[in-house]
Order: sequence, then C-alpha cells, then structure tokens
Amino acid sequence: MNTVAQFDLFASKCSDSVTKQYSTSFYSAIQLLKLDIRNPICSIYGMVRLADEIVDTFHEFDKKQLLDDFRKDTYRAISEGISLNPILHSFQQTVRKYNIGFDLIDAFFDSMAKDLDTSVYSTDEAYQKYIYGSAEVVGLMCLSVFCEGNKDTYDSLKRYAQALGSAFQKINFLRDLRSDIDDLNRSYFPGLKSRIFSNSIKEKIESDIESDFKLGYEGIKKLPLNSRFGVYVAYRYYLALFNKVKRTNSATIMEKRIRIPNHLKMVIVLKAGLRSQLNLI
Repeated sequence: MNTVAQFDLFASKCSDSVTKQYSTSFYSAIQLLKLDIRNPICSIYGMVRLADEIVDTFHEFDKKQLLDDFRKDTYRAISEGISLNPILHSFQQTVRKYNIGFDLIDAFFDSMAKDLDTSVYSTDEAYQKYIYGSAEVVGLMCLSVFCEGNKDTYDSLKRYAQALGSAFQKINFLRDLRSDIDDLNRSYFPGLKSRIFSNSIKEKIESDIESDFKLGYEGIKKLPLNSRFGVYVAYRYYLALFNKVKRTNSATIMEKRIRIPNHLKMVIVLKAGLRSQLNLI
C-alpha cells in the first residue's frame, strides 16, 4: 500500500471513529448499509459532528474563529483534494466522488453560524431555514451517496430526504429542549419563550413532525437497496423516540432528556429485520 492510500485509509478510520464515539445509534444504523457506502456516510457525519461540537461545546474558545477556520479548511480540502485534517480529507473525497453540491455545504455552515448569534427563532421562516441548513442538507448529502451519482434518482427522492431530516431534527429539539434553553440559551421553536412550554405547543410541534415522518417514510420505500434497510432502522428508532415524547407531558420534557434504552434499540433492529425479510418495509 502506498503512502497516499495509507493516509486515505487512516482518514476513513478517523471518520468512522468519530461517528462511533459520538452516536452509537447512528453508527449501528450505518452498519446496516451496503459495505461500500458506510465510510462515505461516516465521513459526512464526521464533518458535521465537528462543526456541531464547535458551536455547542468549545465554550472556552473563540467559537466564531474556530468555525470560520473550519469552514475555510473544508472548502480548501475540497478544492485541493487533500487535507492533513483526516476528517476533512475523508469528507472531501466523498464530496468529490458523489458530487455533493456546495450549496448544501454552504447552507450547513450558515446554520451552524446561526447557533453563535441567534438564541430565539421568532418566525416560521427563520426556523425552517435553520432546519434546512442544520438537518435537511445533511440528509441530502447522504442521499447523494445512496444514489451513487444518479441525478434522476436523487431528484426524485430529494423532498423525502428533506422531510426525514426535518423530522429527526425536530425530535432532537424536543428531546434536548431543557438543555438547549438552560445550557445553551437557545429556543428553536417559534412561539416558545424561555421555559414556557405547554401541552398545546407540544401537540402543535408533534403534528408537524408527524407530517414530516409520513412523507419521509414514503421516500424510504423508494430508496436504493444499498441504503433502504439502514435508513429504515434509523427511522424506526426516531419513531420510537417520538412516540415516547408524545406520551410524556410538557412539564416532564422540560425537566429531563427522553431516551430509548439500549435493549429497546435491539428490539427495534430485530423487528425491522423481520419486516425487511418479509418485504414489509
């Protein structure tokens, strides 16, 4: 193996490690994808994870400077076809191979930058724009990989991928509502002020998520076989989380983070596998 190939492998393993370290559930779903697209999906997750860590975690550093530098380094890696940052090297390979659009990357970084200077989203337009950049475009990046460069397939599935990404993000917002408000001083849902979170507001948000879920599931059934089962498992996991959130009153959500126990995650995978074998997805 030559030196370049060794570095490529090292970079790929770094993205894989980041994914496994930060999200065991997502990593488990990735293992259900076709072998040759697992690393590209990890490379996407690795890049967006580091950006997210900058805005959410590195409080003792200049977050704006870190994010600006990371954004420039990302574009430089794509332009030059190499980066000594192994996460960005792995990501640029995926961008180049699967023709991931710069518009998606731009929108993602724009939403990350919003986390540094916006604490309240007072309009639906601003809220939807943030969700597009923080979640929907990540789904579209993954869809580029799933479609393996077939633009017609990508275009036909685009709106479904956006809906699924939107549903996942909104559930994350509900699950992390307390910590977002108390620890990060952020309120993503329009109309939600400080810690005032009623059951009526919660039900309105849930109705919106249900619509996204319904459309997203229609898209899962149309996905290429290389990714259908893995995405379906992720969908079932988030659906279980959503159902648990629905059963939880608003006051409790403001006090604790809702979780799915590991043993239930295993049940979800087993049931999803059975439905797949019976061709019921």
